[in-house]
Amino acid sequence: MSIKRRSFFRKLGGYSLLGYAASRQLAANALAASGGHSFRDNVFTRLGVRPFISANIPFTFLSATLAWPEVRKAADEAAQYFVNIVDLQKAAGRRLAQISGAESGMITSGAAGANAVATAACIAGLDPAKIWQLPDTTGLKHEVIMWGGRNVFDSAVRLAGGKVVAASTLDQLRGAINERTAMIHTHYPADPDPADPPPLADMIRIAKGAGVPIFVDAAGGIPPIENLKRYSAMGADLYAFSGGKGLRGPQSSGLLLGRKDLIDAALANSNPVEGAVCRAMKVGKEEIAGCMAAVEKWLTVDLEALYAEQRRKLARIAAMVETVKGVTTVTDIRRGSNRFAQLTVRWDPAALGIGAEECARRLREGEPSISVLSHYNPYVIRYEEPAPKPRAESRDDHIVVYSLGLQPGEELIVGRRLREVLKGR
Repeated sequence: MSIKRRSFFRKLGGYSLLGYAASRQLAANALAASGGHSFRDNVFTRLGVRPFISANIPFTFLSATLAWPEVRKAADEAAQYFVNIVDLQKAAGRRLAQISGAESGMITSGAAGANAVATAACIAGLDPAKIWQLPDTTGLKHEVIMWGGRNVFDSAVRLAGGKVVAASTLDQLRGAINERTAMIHTHYPADPDPADPPPLADMIRIAKGAGVPIFVDAAGGIPPIENLKRYSAMGADLYAFSGGKGLRGPQSSGLLLGRKDLIDAALANSNPVEGAVCRAMKVGKEEIAGCMAAVEKWLTVDLEALYAEQRRKLARIAAMVETVKGVTTVTDIRRGSNRFAQLTVRWDPAALGIGAEECARRLREGEPSISVLSHYNPYVIRYEEPAPKPRAESRDDHIVVYSLGLQPGEELIVGRRLREVLKGR
């Protein structure tokens, strides 16, 4: 079949989907009128806040993602009982050890919370006097060597008393280790660039030789669920994941796994210990039960089948928007963190008279509101290193539609509305 012929049938399919999407919208309006799922009348609109369709990556400020049904069920069941939180954390740690191969684990207040309690554990250990002293680290090991230098999450390290020391090469890492070093900190993507992967294995060897614990922040590293085992097998002392992103647990949850002595110390430096620096990073029985349910759910998920379903949704959006002259699309699996299917929609802003940021704004402000990935994140503290790296030129010729948050049928709404915006309607 020729390229022109394939293009004709693809556009024909796109126009058919547009008609189907319109009929689905009528059905959705009827459902809302009968008291079902409604973007106009819900617990948020009654507070004056508009919910939206999420075709974006799971930013925390966008309330991350939707928890699995099994997670909601577990959290609801947990809410009906009282339990000793420390006993519950230790039981969760034993189960996480069975699943991951790590010695223990705990549920934290997100990956950022895991960063903080890991830092406190490596500085103060189990010593009550040191735990009470934090974040004052006078006389204590408190330097945290951060691979690659500062990042926007290092405040979690600093608030527990850690002093950030930058290292970007293995030689710098070796040279930075001294009698004040409490921990080595690094990020590691779920899908590192095979041509230039971070030298984690070498870093672990250096850390082991120096007797310094190494912490791996793999916040967006699920899926694949096999990453729960990856870092323990490599010898990392501590490592963490977000609970509210790809794991699809409660948003205010995370996983910290690793050596039992360090997990015990992390528990001693956090909730519910009164006087501990991380006491404020509270997770309740509902978050603990929900996050564990998310882990158990992922053990049953066929990831390739999940990807196939996400691609089918994105293919519908692609077919609709490609009926606009000059619009092209590419579907792939996102690299790095939050590895789910995504659709890149590209066009010439001059030809269509609209750029990516304006397109994203109109989608946000439409009815229903739709969030897509462009360059929009207003909740980042901007800082510059002493010698800032050159910024990549911002491009205003594409947006990305992300699949993780799309509920059944919402891809039709996204495709129809995106087409309207690109057509100038």
